[in-house]
Amino acid sequence: MTDLMHRRFGNHVPDILDCLAQLSNDEVPTPPKVARAMLELLPDEVWTNPDYRWLDPACKSGVILRESAARLLEGLREWEPDFDKRRDHIYRNMLFGTAITQMTGMISRRSLYCARDASSELSVVRFDDSDGNLPFVPAKHTFSRGRCTVCGGPETLERDGRENYAYSFIHDAEMPKGLQDMKFDVIVTNPPYQLSTEGYGATASTIYHLFVEKAIALDPRYIVMITPSRWFSGGKGLNEFRDRMINDRRIAKLVDNPKIFDCFPGVKIRGGVSYFLWDREYEGDCEFTTRIDGQIVSVASRDLRDGSGVLVRDNRAIPIIKKVQERATDMAEARCTVTKPFGLTMRSNYKGSVPEPFDGAVPLIYNNRIGYSRPDQIQRNHQWIDRWKVLLPRASSGDTPVDELGRIVDVVLGEPIALAPGSACTQTYFITGMFDTAAETENYAYYLATKFVRFLVLQRKTTQDLTADCFRFVPMLDMTRRWTDDDLYAHFDLTDEEIDYIECSIKPRSVNLSLDSPVPASHLPGGSKYRVAGADEDTDDGDVADDEDED
Repeated sequence: MTDLMHRRFGNHVPDILDCLAQLSNDEVPTPPKVARAMLELLPDEVWTNPDYRWLDPACKSGVILRESAARLLEGLREWEPDFDKRRDHIYRNMLFGTAITQMTGMISRRSLYCARDASSELSVVRFDDSDGNLPFVPAKHTFSRGRCTVCGGPETLERDGRENYAYSFIHDAEMPKGLQDMKFDVIVTNPPYQLSTEGYGATASTIYHLFVEKAIALDPRYIVMITPSRWFSGGKGLNEFRDRMINDRRIAKLVDNPKIFDCFPGVKIRGGVSYFLWDREYEGDCEFTTRIDGQIVSVASRDLRDGSGVLVRDNRAIPIIKKVQERATDMAEARCTVTKPFGLTMRSNYKGSVPEPFDGAVPLIYNNRIGYSRPDQIQRNHQWIDRWKVLLPRASSGDTPVDELGRIVDVVLGEPIALAPGSACTQTYFITGMFDTAAETENYAYYLATKFVRFLVLQRKTTQDLTADCFRFVPMLDMTRRWTDDDLYAHFDLTDEEIDYIECSIKPRSVNLSLDSPVPASHLPGGSKYRVAGADEDTDDGDVADDEDED
């Protein structure tokens, strides 16, 4: 399609956007094939309506507007047979955008107009202004207590002569003449996903939801956006956004791409990405599609509200979840503790312990070793030290592996540790259950290792971080007995097809039993997890930023 457009323009424009590298942490260009897939969500009528105005409010490479132009040039052929007149109308009166930086503005105009100066003779449509309909609009942050009240960016972003990443669309910047108060019918974009809040190694604040919310507030006819999928069930500060999206019955279609690197090769977006169609005139269930390696593996019409506060991304999991909910009275979520069980500062690199035991010391379980601390150094929940416990690593890789048939295949959870009373742990682990007997503790560890349980956890876990909320679909059963997968399949009346799907989706998982000691042998010298204290390996690979604030 783009080749056709280039031939008609009469000049050769190499399509470099397929191999354009990532510009920065906030500027991930949209590959042309992804832009085309997003545009496929729109109904056919948009391509034959010459009165619609289109907007990309976060242009990085201009590919979305370029691909839109190519389709409009074909779709409006009957309305205006003369190619030059048709092209002039589309570029002057239909396609608009705002770039997120000065540089992306030049790149986007080069993609759309074939010239970074839209007023030059090289531009396919010659405008009076060098920006054409695709300007970079400077904006300013509004700071309070050192943070922008809109995007959460720090005051250090305002630097003379440099980009401040105050994106005009969400910061209500004054638009150039001609764009002010313009009503848009179709908004299609790939917004910036996050904004770094400090220097190297710091956390980043999520901002893509601000673009979605602003676009909906403008009340266009259609919206198509691509964002990370972590809002389905996680993401710091995304609870209200997730609730609004799940309950918005105008989301007509949603395409989920759970495989990492699938849409953006070379850009690691844990949990994958998804794009959706919001239709102002639609009200009903959402057509939810799962796409892996460009191939559709599942399509279902679903009420997104059926996930108990999250958006379940696996269509085939819905009937299994409903069977569990119909038969279970208690859920394992209630057994889980907070994700910082023994102290807010007791992270994986906690320095308040020594490598050798001493009288009265409390063993502290790290990712790959044991430290020893005074009882008064345990900051909270001292009563949990003397309980039988089952620990789980708080973080896993967060990647989404698939098999040769395109099915997601994962272990989901780290190795459960069934632990005798007498020890505490860093935030590397959190407590998924506490019991009165060794038998119940052992049975619960094996229960968490079943494929059935881990399949249910997977439906609420889109990233590497594990929280109590991930266990909301897991039934809490009688732990005085040992449960196997076969027992669970029969107990919840799963069909052969449902059983096969779980068996193919979840890898086997071992357990770590330490029922005779509060210190697991795996963490002592010679153990499978042991690393020498102070070595590079001593830092927990799985330590992650908090998804949610915690009491």
